[in-house]
Amino acid sequence: MTGVARPPRRTASRDRGAVTAETAIAIPAVVLVLVASLQGLGAATLLLRAQDAAADAARSLARGDPDGAAAAQIAAAAPGGRLRFEGSGGMVCATVSVRPRILSIPIELDARSCALDEGR
Repeated sequence: MTGVARPPRRTASRDRGAVTAETAIAIPAVVLVLVASLQGLGAATLLLRAQDAAADAARSLARGDPDGAAAAQIAAAAPGGRLRFEGSGGMVCATVSVRPRILSIPIELDARSCALDEGR
């Protein structure tokens, strides 16, 4: 059997497009995870900014500054943040609440800081 040419084998047609279908499923999932990760990182950054703002507001309130000054600090450091404060036992505590969105789901995050009451 020398010189006899064999016909080329055909690949199975049922496997055609499998990579395309798998890619069509995988790419949106990867994009979704990437978007959620980036928004989570943004939420973590906002929480750190809120923590710093809460510490600044607690010190400001403990010095006896007006409440409006503390609220202005919150507005500058953590836009959209809400300030709550309470004083008891020689301490003034400030809580800053922020609501970042991760995949369009609002998440409530609180940052709290206290300072010794000096002026109230």
